[in-house]
Formats: sequence, structure tokens, C-alpha cells
Amino acid sequence: MENGAAQPVIVAIDGPAGTGKSSTSKAVAAQLGLSYLDTGAQYRAITWWMVNNGIDVDDPSAIAAVAGKPEIVSGTDPANPTITVDGVDVAGPIRTQEVSSKVSAVSAVPEVRARITELQRSVAAAAEVGIVVEGRDIGTTVLPDADLKIFLTASAEARAARRSGELKGSDVNATREALIKRDAADSSRKTSPLAKADDAVEVDTTELTLAQVIECVVTLVEEKRAGK
Repeated sequence: MENGAAQPVIVAIDGPAGTGKSSTSKAVAAQLGLSYLDTGAQYRAITWWMVNNGIDVDDPSAIAAVAGKPEIVSGTDPANPTITVDGVDVAGPIRTQEVSSKVSAVSAVPEVRARITELQRSVAAAAEVGIVVEGRDIGTTVLPDADLKIFLTASAEARAARRSGELKGSDVNATREALIKRDAADSSRKTSPLAKADDAVEVDTTELTLAQVIECVVTLVEEKRAGK
């Protein structure tokens, strides 16, 4: 390495909801001084915009027609990730149940995926120190040449328990059903389904604490950096 500077490292972290993906990705990026991108937030943001503008989210052609309209900007500081749509801070509004229930339908539209994928690639390309990109199709579709690909998994029960812990007062069984339904929708969609890349390292987080998952991923990134 010239001047002792580490090469920028691009880390893709994929997996279904409730595996600890966001918490892990943010912590790993912060610990290693990397940028961070939550791609799920971008899909939520475009979904929020569709809902806010009265677009029928059950009509793929209506969604496709306006997919290029909203301007989505993601802040990549892991300590304070931000997201705006047309200059409006939507970090809170995109986490509502309404958006959560519609994001799979909007995300399945090829024009939406093409638009958001392009956005994700440009964010990754602009990350001078490297970046941790978290999502569902990062290692397979968005950044197939990522330096390190990680696929987080966990049992449906463990994921539902974590997710309902995040969603205060929610019913674990209902959460589990919703997660399974969303996984099925995301895994079966035609365009860039949720899938593990052939060269991804799978980390099953069911029996691990968040700290253990973070430690495991940090170690994998450091090994990758040392070998680059």
C-alpha cells in the first residue's frame, strides 16, 4: 500500500429483515471508518413518495411511470445516516406500518429497482474510504464485484422476536407472519430477488448477540483488507 493508506473496501451485507443487518452494518462501518448505506431505506423512501403522491401501489405501470421523479439523497455517515426525498427528511415517516406493508410491491417494479440500483452504485463509487452497503440484492445485483459479501440469516422466530422488540408493543406471531410473507415476496420477485451470492460468507445470527455478529463481520473485513 502506498503511503500506508488502506485500499477502499466495499462490503455488501444482505439478508432478510430481523437478522440484525442494520445494527451490524452501522456498527461495522463506524468501527472501521467506512461509509454506510441502508438500501432498504431508499426503497422505503420511494414507497413513501408514491403513497404521499397518491400513486396506486397495486399498479406496476403507474409506479413505473413516476419512478424517476423523486430525488432521493442518502447521507452515509454510520453515526448519523440520513435520507431525504425532494429535500424533506423522511427518516421517521419511512418506518411506518403503511410504508412497511407496501415496500415489497413497489420494490418489485423493475423500473424502481433500476433507478434505485443506479443510485446505490453511484453512492458506493463515491465512497473514498470504502463503504458497507446493506440490503437484499447487493452482493448479487447491485455490487457483484464487492470485496466482501456477507449474508446474514437467522430463524424466523429469532427474527420476529428482534423485530417486535424494535416495533414496540407488537405481537410476535403477527410480526413473524409479516416477515415470512415479506421474505417470500422478496425472494420470489422476478427482478433482483433476495438471494445469497455464491461467493458470500453466510453468518447465522440466531444464537449470536449483536456484539458477536459485529465482531465476526469486523474480523472478516479486516482479513479481506489484509489480503487485498
